[in-house]
Amino acid sequence: MFIIARYELSRLIMTRRGLLSLLAFSLVWFLILRYPIYSAAQFFMADAPGGIIVSFFNSTIINNLLSWQVPELAVLWVIALYLFPVFCVVLTADQTASDRARGTLRLLSLRAGRDTIFFGRFLGQLLILLMLTLLALLSAVALVLMRDSTLLQPSLHLSAIILVNMMLVLLPYTALMAWVSSMARSARQATMYAVIIWIVCSMLTGWLSRQFPGLSILDMVLPGAQVQSLLQLSGWNTLSLAAIPVIQTIVLLFLGRVIMQRSDW
Repeated sequence: MFIIARYELSRLIMTRRGLLSLLAFSLVWFLILRYPIYSAAQFFMADAPGGIIVSFFNSTIINNLLSWQVPELAVLWVIALYLFPVFCVVLTADQTASDRARGTLRLLSLRAGRDTIFFGRFLGQLLILLMLTLLALLSAVALVLMRDSTLLQPSLHLSAIILVNMMLVLLPYTALMAWVSSMARSARQATMYAVIIWIVCSMLTGWLSRQFPGLSILDMVLPGAQVQSLLQLSGWNTLSLAAIPVIQTIVLLFLGRVIMQRSDW
């Protein structure tokens, strides 16, 4: 399982598709560093042009973000919560799909069980996401230190909080792509399946919640459902919502495993 996970990480830097994905992520993140994060100190000032961002969030969220000792990381926190899941869906779409189309899953199954392949690919994608998240945080910390070298300790502390929470947020998205990839024959098809499932489940849970207020807990079914609540928390208190993505991940991995075990290659 760990050999397969390590191979997934190596594919990121040894294949054309992986390198293109890494280049796209790097370019987008450079633009984010250059503009919103670099200007973070002014971004939250009410009298600054960037202060218009406050209109997108409620006062509780804004007051919470204003309390951050390192404004650059506060902006990174907001951006990462909404942007990284998109990267996650794109990067983790091809876990088993293309191997199924090429017929190489049968060859792999001669050396490893289906569970080993399924969970090994899942773990490999998590390693990739961990590496990218670390690189994003380290680049932001370097930017902070260029402005004020005395902020090293609070920057590292906040970065640890962001890293743990981002991996929790990305867990169910990665599990979702593991599930749909076990049904698809290409990364594009897996992405389409994920979008369809997301839209249908979102509409269904929204309708049920409106018709039956007692079923409002269904709003927590979709990955990322806790993002708005996370923005209202600070520090390690954010881990109070950790159970939501963990449960979502377990359910989605179970569904993916069932498909993987029953599929005919």
